[in-house]
Amino acid sequence: MSQRYAVIFEQAEHNWAAYVPDLPGCISTGNTLEETEFNIREAVRGHLAVLREFGEPVPKPSSVAREIEVAS
Repeated sequence: MSQRYAVIFEQAEHNWAAYVPDLPGCISTGNTLEETEFNIREAVRGHLAVLREFGEPVPKPSSVAREIEVAS
């Protein structure tokens, strides 16, 4: 069974960072966007595994990320 969690990616001065709003504390970084995407996927898997191991409820995805266009 798979679930789709929203992930926010942010470019910093020298790297990328990502976090999952529905999984507080689930963050990752990488040198490139692609590396960061791989890393956050692994972080989510690990985060969910720890929750299950300790009998904690696994949060259902509830966040949605969308781009919007705004005239400048």
